[in-house]
Amino acid sequence: MNPVFAVSRLSKAFGGITVARDISLALAEGERLALIGPNGAGKTSFVEIATGRIAPDAGHVRLAGEEITTLSAVGRVRAGLVRSFQVTRLFPEMTPEEHVVMAVLQRLGRATRIFARFGGDPAARDEAAAILAELGLAEVARRRVGTIAYGQQRLTEIAIALAQRPKVLLLDEPAAGVPAADTPLIEAALARLPASLTVLMIEHDMDLVFRFARRVAVMAAGEIIFEGPPAEVARDRSVREAYLGSYAHAGRRA
Repeated sequence: MNPVFAVSRLSKAFGGITVARDISLALAEGERLALIGPNGAGKTSFVEIATGRIAPDAGHVRLAGEEITTLSAVGRVRAGLVRSFQVTRLFPEMTPEEHVVMAVLQRLGRATRIFARFGGDPAARDEAAAILAELGLAEVARRRVGTIAYGQQRLTEIAIALAQRPKVLLLDEPAAGVPAADTPLIEAALARLPASLTVLMIEHDMDLVFRFARRVAVMAAGEIIFEGPPAEVARDRSVREAYLGSYAHAGRRA
């Protein structure tokens, strides 16, 4: 396998606290990997290191075969490694369309147009409309973000990420804070992501994890302690007891 995204022996400590210990993961083009584990396991720290917001103490990060360990966070986005965040970072008075058009213009190096009129670039507007439609947001594209459902706000953030045309998309708890009734909106949108897009998703909703992921990695205390298909994760006694709890005992399967 020639992975499109790989980290090898990635380690990071803050004083006496180790947040990443010798982590190695590789994802092929189009793969869907879920990274799970309890709060404090180091999952978000791993994403921060992988995306260049925190420098590792040791290890390497590669994208499409190229070493990107020393690239800045912005440089990694430009190279095709894009993430979402646990908490929405949207402007409530702007519309989803405006957010995504802004992301398109930034990608194209036309940031000066952002301060003009968002509707002044038909090509950017058309691209934004296509992305929003793909994620089921066409009906709310021109409504203020502050007036739409939280699940739709989370999808707007994914739309912004897609506007960067990533090779690899890192989703940090895309369903966090979303009411259970709206989780199917997230799941349906994720199912429509391009098949060629490589996705690593951190998520606590095990139903969503097991339906979305083709492979699951389990992290604890900054280490990967298990990696395999979802069904094998559910059968592993130590993982079931430590991380899946009553979910696995209920006999559910991917």
